[in-house]
Amino acid sequence: MLTSIRGIVAASFATGLALSAAPAFAETSAPENEFDLAAVEAAADVTVDVADLEAATPVVDYASVNRAGDESSVEISGNVALASEYRFRGIDLSGGDIAIQGGIDLTHSSGFYVGTWGSSLDEDTVGYGHTELDVYAGFSGELTEGVSFDIGALAYLYPNAGAGDYDYIEAYGSVGFSIGPAESTLGIAYAPKQDSLGGTDNFYIYYDLSLGVPGTPFTATGHVGYTDGFLTFTNDGKAFDWSIGVETPLYGPVSFGVAYVGAEDDILPGNYDFADDALVFTLSASI
Repeated sequence: MLTSIRGIVAASFATGLALSAAPAFAETSAPENEFDLAAVEAAADVTVDVADLEAATPVVDYASVNRAGDESSVEISGNVALASEYRFRGIDLSGGDIAIQGGIDLTHSSGFYVGTWGSSLDEDTVGYGHTELDVYAGFSGELTEGVSFDIGALAYLYPNAGAGDYDYIEAYGSVGFSIGPAESTLGIAYAPKQDSLGGTDNFYIYYDLSLGVPGTPFTATGHVGYTDGFLTFTNDGKAFDWSIGVETPLYGPVSFGVAYVGAEDDILPGNYDFADDALVFTLSASI
């Protein structure tokens, strides 16, 4: 049904060359410490051709050496989380129960990446089985200092859902901005017409903002999104979702966050309210 995108080592090489000469014995009137080639030649009864010495000296191709430091590499990263609820674009997909989540990413130094992420679901309330598995691939990088981008495609898979079409594919893109302790992201996602979306499509646009609180380990977060299409619980297929929260590191790669989350809906009283506002607590770790 619905989820968020999650979601980057280099080798270096250096070389050098040193050439040294042993002192020669010669009778010379040259000043001390001054090298007298003629005296050396006379003492050894040889003639030294400087051109031959230069030809025999190895030449280091520093351009090739520098290129060796640019060898490509792949970085593997992972993440795990325990959330009080699984909320996707403000919608509860775990029936108000705790969700276990985690993923792994492989990122190439060029900016290309592939990954997978999964979460437990509430199969009775949501009706998509008890597992969501996302598989994605894309390309990310920097446009300029403080400005980044990310584009890709994501497949939402529900391997143990009941009969019918549930899996769907979505393309996404975003631009991120970083200024001091503030980071923001403007992104869009589009799922074309598919049977799992009732033969219709779905468009989503969102804005995320995070701000490190000076002098503290806390980061304030905010999110607002707008859906137009199948993936809503409103009669006209249009809905805003939102969240506001705070995050803090605990120990090493472990962090804790709490957010107030909700979305618009037209769910009738007496039915389970998937979009009801709620506090969501998350304990996570990234490696």
